[in-house]
Amino acid sequence: MTFRKSNVYLNMVNSYLIDSPQPSSINYWWNLGSLLGLCLVIQILTGIFMAMHYSSNIELAFSSVEHIMRDVNYGWFIRYVHANTASFFFACMYGHIAKGLYYGSYRSPRTTVWVVGVIIFVATMAAAFLGYCCVYGQMSHWGATVITNLFSAIPFVGKDIVQWLWGGFAVSNPTIQRFFALHYLVPFVIAALVVMHFMALHVHGSSNPLGITGNLDRLPMHGYFIFKDLITVFVFMIILSLFVFYSPNTLGHPDNYIPGNPMVTPASIVPEWYLLPFYAILRSIPDKLLGVITMFGAILVLLVLPLTDRSIVRGNTFKVLSKFFFFLFIFNFILLGMLGQCHVEVPYIQMGQIATFIYFAYFLIIVPFISTIENVLFYIGNPNNK
Repeated sequence: MTFRKSNVYLNMVNSYLIDSPQPSSINYWWNLGSLLGLCLVIQILTGIFMAMHYSSNIELAFSSVEHIMRDVNYGWFIRYVHANTASFFFACMYGHIAKGLYYGSYRSPRTTVWVVGVIIFVATMAAAFLGYCCVYGQMSHWGATVITNLFSAIPFVGKDIVQWLWGGFAVSNPTIQRFFALHYLVPFVIAALVVMHFMALHVHGSSNPLGITGNLDRLPMHGYFIFKDLITVFVFMIILSLFVFYSPNTLGHPDNYIPGNPMVTPASIVPEWYLLPFYAILRSIPDKLLGVITMFGAILVLLVLPLTDRSIVRGNTFKVLSKFFFFLFIFNFILLGMLGQCHVEVPYIQMGQIATFIYFAYFLIIVPFISTIENVLFYIGNPNNK
């Protein structure tokens, strides 16, 4: 027996990354999982190195970031890698979720994998928001003010919760210090959740594009899929390098290079691009409390898919109607992102409300209705099935 199998620790690595049997039909969409793991490692490493030079005092936070950029050896590189990989992290995560929606990866027996994945998504959004606030530019200050103020919509105790989050009566020194502490902690929580995600996946293995059992035709992870993953890793690193070295500020907001000033409100307060769809949903609801509930519901509604998808065939590969409405949902989600950066005025308000309705309708109305129709059509086309 080889050492990697006889050693108690290496045997776990071997069973997950080397000898793990994977369906032979999985395509490059399954590579997004390894890219997300790479993004998490990059973020943790660059974050640790930046934390060595960062000061969370509100008077020094912005200056310390500039100090990292200008005075620390290769500090500009570490900061730009950290900032741009955050955007790439979300791009890969949205692609990973879209893959799960399209191929029905949330279906039993992989429901636990899906639930843990949604929790990772929420934790990643929290980490991104906290990290954005730590820069303490104009968008950081006003973004922190807007998002924390959402808790004031909670009846009776909302204002007390906001003041508790702030550590005072406005976004101030205690706010940034505790945000930095949480921003440092949350990625390690995400890493633990990723291990749980991986363990749950290992029980039944990956799904596949065909939507059928992959037990009849599996290949070991190492040699086949490790090499396949490396292809997208190299492509990912090339594209990330193009942004870091040639266009590092494209995915950021220019106002965040202005020190945070509570006395000057920006013309428009917008989050980073990867939070814009949910920000658009928040702004589309006139009532503050209902808007907050709707925004959080837009994330948690992912959890109902294992219940609302009634299809007897996993995934959309062979389902024309489901495929059409899936791409309609994707375009609607992109539209929400575009509306999130527009001013709150006609016609963007009405468009946001319509897009929000379509977003929720996909999970709660379209998926169960279309899956039922396709089941009927399946039985009509196959009268021998009982």
